[in-house]
Amino acid sequence: MKKFEKKYVIGAFLIIIIVVLSILLSPSPEPEQISYNQFLEAVEEGVVEKVYLDNSSDQIIGEYNGGLVFVTDNPRIDSLKEFLLVQDIAVEEKSRLMQGEQLVSMVLSLGMIGVLLVYAKRNVSKQKQGMSGKSIFSAILPENVNTGFADVAGNDEAKESIQEIVDFIKNPEKYAQYGARLPRGIIFYGSPGTGKTLMAKAVAGESGVPFIAVSGSDFVQMYVGVGASRIRDLFKKARSYGKCVIFIDEIDALGKKRDGGLDGGGNDERDQTLNALLSEMSGFEDNEGIVVIAATNRMDSIDEALLRPGRFDRHIEIQLPDIQSRLKILEHHAKNKPLDKNVDLTKLARQTVYFSGAKLENLLNEAAIQAARRSVDSIQVEDIERAFYTVIAGSEKKDRSTISDEDRKITAYHESGHALMTRLLAPENKVSRITIIPSTKGAGGFSMNIPPERMYHKKKDLENSIKIALAGRGAEELIFGEQNITTGASNDLEKATGTLLNIVRRLGMNRKSGLLNYDVLYNNGFQQVQDDVLEECKVSMDELYKEVKKLLWENRKILKALAESLLIHETLDEKDLDQIIAFAKAG
Repeated sequence: MKKFEKKYVIGAFLIIIIVVLSILLSPSPEPEQISYNQFLEAVEEGVVEKVYLDNSSDQIIGEYNGGLVFVTDNPRIDSLKEFLLVQDIAVEEKSRLMQGEQLVSMVLSLGMIGVLLVYAKRNVSKQKQGMSGKSIFSAILPENVNTGFADVAGNDEAKESIQEIVDFIKNPEKYAQYGARLPRGIIFYGSPGTGKTLMAKAVAGESGVPFIAVSGSDFVQMYVGVGASRIRDLFKKARSYGKCVIFIDEIDALGKKRDGGLDGGGNDERDQTLNALLSEMSGFEDNEGIVVIAATNRMDSIDEALLRPGRFDRHIEIQLPDIQSRLKILEHHAKNKPLDKNVDLTKLARQTVYFSGAKLENLLNEAAIQAARRSVDSIQVEDIERAFYTVIAGSEKKDRSTISDEDRKITAYHESGHALMTRLLAPENKVSRITIIPSTKGAGGFSMNIPPERMYHKKKDLENSIKIALAGRGAEELIFGEQNITTGASNDLEKATGTLLNIVRRLGMNRKSGLLNYDVLYNNGFQQVQDDVLEECKVSMDELYKEVKKLLWENRKILKALAESLLIHETLDEKDLDQIIAFAKAG
């Protein structure tokens, strides 16, 4: 139906509703009130045409032969209806007024249903815009793509891997003479905040081609077939530019495995959408000039059909930056910020192990906010330090009136346990700060433990990290007794359990499980392995905790010295920590 025809139908429907309502709700003359005896006389005289009987009402409504309405008392006599019928009078057992109300209600209900249907149909038509030829996707044109590889600090290996993609797009004939085809897809994977979107935009900027950015959730719809039509619309839009970079962020939203197991399946709409994407990527002509770049934090959940050669040919990990990359990122984000000459970005880069690019940008932004709050001329060292711990643990809590001396003492021993265990088991780790000042994130205090950067983690390192996490609870139990342990170790236990699960389930580092990967066993139907994993984890955790308590007991003198110093000063740095440990050992 054409658009103008729809408008006329809707308009006519609304006019009918208005007319019916105006008739039903128009004011009518007041009915004549008569006595019951007058009513019987009128019946016998034959001047009554119709009577409405309603046993739930105290009144009888009737109509004279001329249409005038009257009202009389209802005696509720069972034989009244029979008497009226004998007198050849029409009898309705519903109220005349009630019939009108029901009609009004019916008309209003039909009207509401009609309006809802119109809006529902309009919504469906919007969902299916991709089918109508009108694209819902828009591209950023080359002149508006202001990002290049120079704007992407760090990730040198990833940049090198995609340099030739840029050259491919710019000079396809150079590769065509060797029989090489343009890679059809690249998938960036890595931790959140590492710069996957920025890298994709830099590819478009360096190539000088339009850039279409979408999210995987844009194709996940409740109507079957809508997602697939949007995929076709996306590639139709890209082909209209000749050469183009398509970026699909969070591709795991539409590209999950379809095996129906733990990670997948059973969704017809998502399966159709994924099939459409597979079909479009297989349908590219060689050297067509369209590159699809996808990003995900969950590479293990992506369907294998997407990852095969001919679709996403290259898998490039966008890693957390190393120290040199962190320094470049900090220098890049510090360009437009007035840093004090005493701020050492190299030192800051060493302190920010495992920080992503986004987290580093947030760190300098927090420092700028701190400096602006103090109305100083430049961002100083204290602003950087305050921002660093704000990003890690939250801002310092100003109101400490509700914190008792007993809570402060528990926190002091808890954090001292973490710091002491770090020094005993992992002296190469930096313990840059210990504090019992509560934060707005709910932490009563924290011990900042920065491990060195490593490519691999030894079994000993993983077990030591579990022991360090358990040391806070161990110190509480050692000093205050088993019945007085607190909820302060909840986050520590979460971290310790996660690390231990990896040791037992995935890494083959547990004596009992050997080299088996329990995830593979579970995915292949060995459901009973859950009980084995639970038992192994429990036994291993108990053994590690006993070792923690033994070490703390042997070094209880140092533990007490650290806690007492924290209660006095509230915050200690690494230099203070080393001095207290050395003094306690000497004494």
